[in-house]
Amino acid sequence: MPSFTLIWLLAGAVLCLMELFLPSAFVAFMMGISAFVVALLSGVGLGNVWLQVVVWLLLSTLLIVLSRRFLQPQRRKSKIQDAVIAETLTEIPPGKTGRVLYEGNSWQARCDDDKYTVAPHQRVYVVRREGTTLIVIPENLLNS
Repeated sequence: MPSFTLIWLLAGAVLCLMELFLPSAFVAFMMGISAFVVALLSGVGLGNVWLQVVVWLLLSTLLIVLSRRFLQPQRRKSKIQDAVIAETLTEIPPGKTGRVLYEGNSWQARCDDDKYTVAPHQRVYVVRREGTTLIVIPENLLNS
């Protein structure tokens, strides 16, 4: 009967190498690392195969959850360095979205001031972007 330590080492190597060819957001890699840890435990005397499988499953789950928390970038509001000019295509009601023409494309936009209505065909400044929504300030609001 083959050594379970060797089987866990091979499984860990295969899983870690799979991450190189089939990127899985570190899932396969974390499962491979867990297999290496179980191989180490198997080598020092953890002989029950079912216990090894349970330890591997729990450790894999724990590492995957932790990798999601620490390795994924935090979602932040992206900021546009310099305010650039756009033109509203539709009215932007207070606290709601409308459409603006920005860099030749139609974008969803919301006014930075939630109490202000922006009329259509008005020049606005794009101050930042939140996902696919531009946050704008009307030109006349800045001039007043």
